[in-house]
Amino acid sequence: MARRAALRILLVTVSLLISVVSSRAQFAAENAAMGVLDDFMGAFNARDDAAMCGTFHFPHLRFASGAVRTYESHADCVAQFDFARFVERTGWARSDWDRRAVVQASPDKVHVAVIFSRYAADDQRLSQFDSLYIITRVEGRWAIRSRSSFAP
Repeated sequence: MARRAALRILLVTVSLLISVVSSRAQFAAENAAMGVLDDFMGAFNARDDAAMCGTFHFPHLRFASGAVRTYESHADCVAQFDFARFVERTGWARSDWDRRAVVQASPDKVHVAVIFSRYAADDQRLSQFDSLYIITRVEGRWAIRSRSSFAP
């Protein structure tokens, strides 16, 4: 009888430890993904295309405006993105995350549903968009693998 009770206690303890380790791995992935998103937004607002592209894994895919844009490499990403043209076309001065919610996570991949706003130089909100970011860990490095956005 005492042996059975001890075995039950051991099994419950092991189950709890497995649960704690598993949830810590999930939260580590979620925290890493949020850090990547912070780095992305910081580089974007600094108009630093090299740093922005540095937050991506390649090939990197962006689904927006009914099209799929592929960036094959860091150099390709930097060459394709033109902050001056973006500012001229939109009147944009900065962007901010309004909401970020992890919708799925594993130790190596996190899906984050976001809402972000674009602002003019006078802090007037120009637009707000829903997006989904897929952030993955490849060879120990967390970065954005793809984005699907309703932003143009």
